[in-house]
Amino acid sequence: MTYSSAAPPSPDGSLDPDDWTALRAQGHRMLDDMFDYLGTLRERPVWQAAPAEVRAGFHAPLPRAPSSLEAAHDRFMRDILPYAVGNAHPGFMGWVHGGGTAIGMLAETLAAGLNANLGGRNQVPVEVERQITRWMRELFGFPETASGLFVTGTSMANLVGVLVARAAAMGRAVRRAGVAAQETRLVAYTSACAHNCIAQAMDITGLGSDALRLIPVDDEFRMDVSALRAAIAADRRAGLRPFLIAGTAGTVDVGAVDPLDALAEVAADEGLWFHVDGAFGALAMLSPALAPLLAGIERADSIAFDFHKWGQVPYDAGFILVRDAETHRAAFDASVAYLSRETRGMAADSPWPCDYGPDLSRGFRALKTWFTLTVYGADRLGAAIARTCEVARHLARRVRAEPELELLAPVALNIVCFRYRPAGNAGDGDRLNADIVLAVQESGIAAPSTTRVHGKLAIRAAIVNHRTSAADVDRLCDAVLRIGAGLATVSEREPHPIP
Repeated sequence: MTYSSAAPPSPDGSLDPDDWTALRAQGHRMLDDMFDYLGTLRERPVWQAAPAEVRAGFHAPLPRAPSSLEAAHDRFMRDILPYAVGNAHPGFMGWVHGGGTAIGMLAETLAAGLNANLGGRNQVPVEVERQITRWMRELFGFPETASGLFVTGTSMANLVGVLVARAAAMGRAVRRAGVAAQETRLVAYTSACAHNCIAQAMDITGLGSDALRLIPVDDEFRMDVSALRAAIAADRRAGLRPFLIAGTAGTVDVGAVDPLDALAEVAADEGLWFHVDGAFGALAMLSPALAPLLAGIERADSIAFDFHKWGQVPYDAGFILVRDAETHRAAFDASVAYLSRETRGMAADSPWPCDYGPDLSRGFRALKTWFTLTVYGADRLGAAIARTCEVARHLARRVRAEPELELLAPVALNIVCFRYRPAGNAGDGDRLNADIVLAVQESGIAAPSTTRVHGKLAIRAAIVNHRTSAADVDRLCDAVLRIGAGLATVSEREPHPIP
């Protein structure tokens, strides 16, 4: 066998190298390559399709013999790094992905080296996660009784929120007997523009997605409070049991914020759990200019959000904050011998994170979040969040100024939905706009996505990356105009117009 000088086998049979000096040198090369990557993002395409031969290379059988770390690193640089989705790039605007930072990358390296399991036990890494919870209590105006938990992302955080709300409504007994044993069916309410993970959470928890009422929205894509009250009343008349309202702070399509204060009022009047899906929008609380848009979020019973979006923490770092820790814990804790607690030793320091969620094995997500908040500070992160909204408003102004472009939704935060409309085009233009997006993505200039607004296919630009500037969205706009004009001209020559 051939071993790299960077990682020869250990004579004692462990997986540690025999030559730490050589490994250190190779490690520095790997770290330098990532610094070079982040420092030269603008010189690279946002995205490029992987050649067939590169994909085919990942169909190899399970390796039985060792190979060198240097060779694996070279393969990463050649066949993996160039063909990622590109969300670190300032031209990435397709989905609500954060851009990450070099600070977060370094913190993730430290966490990987420590390799702490944050399911529980008496260890300071758990205290770091509790520190984040304390900071989030402060940010959202929650009481000291509030609990928090890191999860993979807001989809999982919303699932935890629904489970806690279910336990609050039905008590601990539902964990043993299940929802099928309940005489009255629980029903929940969210916006017609809410993320599908709310319906998925209802499905996974056994409540059923049919028990989720999708409430109509107003002209600004916010949940209609009158329609909500009417739906609750209708369900009560039908003998059903309303238990949950899920508001949204930053809808997935257009970035709208539900009237959270009004939803909190309805929840209080009706005795319902008030949950907020704040996947990216909740962290607008870090910006004094944007925080007023979230008025009422401090009244929520639970808030789900991601640090890896507007917080710019590397993936993944989702979080759930629950107003009442005892209610939260009642939804998950278990008494088993292998998780017994003591007042001293390694089994002390209860309760543990595993008492507040489904995972016993958990990575140290809190460390990269702690580094990000500590090194940058809340004010600087808030300023970066506010700047993405300023860039979005710049794009909206540009769209309004171009006769060939049409703005399809108000810009509440940082998402701009628009479309290309060539003069004299009699069709609805959906295929044309879809082709424009594909061509822009393949050009490597920018990476928008598509959605539907009022039935029309929209070009969607989500400005989440702290690196994205007005110049970047201008390049997107220029590319849409140039490519759109070319595709529209071709379509006019075709015997069958684009539908």
